[in-house]
Amino acid sequence: MRDTFYRSGRSLVGALAATNYKLDIDRHALVPSGAKIIAPNHPTTTDPFLITRLLDEPMTILIHDTVFRVPVLGQYLSAAGHIRVVPGNGIAALSAAMRKLEQGRTVTIFPEGGISPANGLKEPRTGVARLALATGAPVIPVGIYLDRSRIRLIETTVDGEPELIRWYRRGPYYITVGKPMVFHGDAEDRAFVNRVATQIMQNIAMLAWESEQRLARRPQRKPYSFARRLQFQR
Repeated sequence: MRDTFYRSGRSLVGALAATNYKLDIDRHALVPSGAKIIAPNHPTTTDPFLITRLLDEPMTILIHDTVFRVPVLGQYLSAAGHIRVVPGNGIAALSAAMRKLEQGRTVTIFPEGGISPANGLKEPRTGVARLALATGAPVIPVGIYLDRSRIRLIETTVDGEPELIRWYRRGPYYITVGKPMVFHGDAEDRAFVNRVATQIMQNIAMLAWESEQRLARRPQRKPYSFARRLQFQR
């Protein structure tokens, strides 16, 4: 039943994407079947919806609790099997994601844990590294780039709390999919986990730069926005 809800939502996103977005997807390698972790950067609130166009198979996405509290949308996300990430209780979300991976499913997690700052990336959280080390599932790094001038800032309230939505209205949405990354080691070794998380984020940064270059059609341009900003913003 959850796959049915997911596919219905994905079809709706496909219809909207066909009329509002120019999706351009470039893959360095085939995405493997079975359990895997999709790890994109996160420039807008729209990303969890558009990323479903990356694969035909269902994926389970870790999404912030705030979105689940939006009427109707939150009910759909729950019905489609996505995972609620409640601030201060990330362990529960990671445990749920781990169970999905053990079932051979695809899990999508945004390593930054929030929306990327303008022209850069946040310092990665460790969730993606912990999932990869605990399950052995390959990480598929994904770099997204878009026309930031088309991002609409929407001030709203959810359950009485102010929220700022960064909605991508329409336009080019470029995605570059990297080669699978496989990690082995102690998921409880904090220093090692941090190194793995940083390595994943560096790959995402380079892939986002590649997406930027395709969008700009200026391959000679130096990678200022992403590849030279590996000192992530806090």
